[in-house]
Amino acid sequence: MEENKEKFMKEALKEAKKAYEKLEIPVGAVIVKDGKIIARAHNLKESKQDTTKHAEILAIQKASRKLQSWRLLNCDMYVTLEPCSMCAGALINARIRKLYIGTLDEKTGACGSVLNLFEDYKFNHKVEIEKGIMQKECEEILKNFFKDLRKIKKASKEI
Repeated sequence: MEENKEKFMKEALKEAKKAYEKLEIPVGAVIVKDGKIIARAHNLKESKQDTTKHAEILAIQKASRKLQSWRLLNCDMYVTLEPCSMCAGALINARIRKLYIGTLDEKTGACGSVLNLFEDYKFNHKVEIEKGIMQKECEEILKNFFKDLRKIKKASKEI
């Protein structure tokens, strides 16, 4: 099972790399049902100029279309960065069974870092969580992205 977690997180990281290439914050997500990826997505907030275009929301939408249901029963999500409150709420509402997180988000994380929507409140659905799947790789892509972004912004000011 451990190798499956890494296999699916690697797929989420591929999505994060797509976001990176588009100068989007590199977050990727995949949704798995019965051992198969049924949806994949990455952040598109900047390119679409829409605050709701987070990887998790986009993956939920794709999975719902594929299953023709808003209830994503027996589905798990792998995401490179801890979801924000909007995304954590969507995971609860979509009935995601388990969430696998790469790295934590100390600024906006809603699965334990800033607040914990999954454990601190009584909702009609409980999402299981496992943290730290390929944490080093998930942290690295974010650090590199922001370092590159600072270089780009500095270079544009010099012109």
